[in-house]
Amino acid sequence: RRKPAMDLLLAASEQAKVNPRTQTTSPIVTGASVLAITYKDGVMMMADTLASYGSMARYKSVQRVEKVNDGTVLGASGEFSDFQYIKDLLEDLTDEEFDMDDGCQMLPQQIHSYLSRVMYNRRSKVNPLYNQLVVAGYDSKKSESYLGAVDMYGSTFKDDIVATGYGMYLALPLLRKGHDKKMDESAARKLLEKCMTVLFYRDCRTINKYNIAKVTASGVEISKPYSLPTQWGYKRFVNPHLTE
Repeated sequence: RRKPAMDLLLAASEQAKVNPRTQTTSPIVTGASVLAITYKDGVMMMADTLASYGSMARYKSVQRVEKVNDGTVLGASGEFSDFQYIKDLLEDLTDEEFDMDDGCQMLPQQIHSYLSRVMYNRRSKVNPLYNQLVVAGYDSKKSESYLGAVDMYGSTFKDDIVATGYGMYLALPLLRKGHDKKMDESAARKLLEKCMTVLFYRDCRTINKYNIAKVTASGVEISKPYSLPTQWGYKRFVNPHLTE
């Protein structure tokens, strides 16, 4: 007579054939665009506070721009739970760094490289983290800004202008046209707000509530959520079929 343990094993095997274990195949709760640019004194990043459940604006006060350490900020589009997992990984990393007590701090380029390995590792297991990440930082020793991006496959690049999500199509041309490495903080903020206003008009997965972050030699600052003024009286908004 077979042992009960063997019966359970065979039952589990048959169940696995009927309902095999699967990985996540599509994101569920998602965040929209993140925009970031370099400017004279550092890097500035902006994202809205909405996490959509499918097409429903479900969570309206989430923060998708997070401080990693005194010199680095991380922003994310895509699956919000995957972003939370990534934040936990980085928190473990910074805790370990603190415990070393050697006075060293990970630079933004090192965090960027680490995240590219994390994303590629998960992609290679056919269980990716459904995010587009933006890493912004400032190296005080070299007095250099740093801005880079990582996608869900682990592909990376570094640039002075970064946009994710729908922003890659609508905001990137505006950012390229208006960006200048020597622009001051107010000009950088004005440019990001202009692009976010355009995205609010055109992207149905956004909300008029934003966090803006800056990384400079003085450290990291993340604003409280705020809204932008909008104008819905344009002729084309009122009558899309206008021919004049």
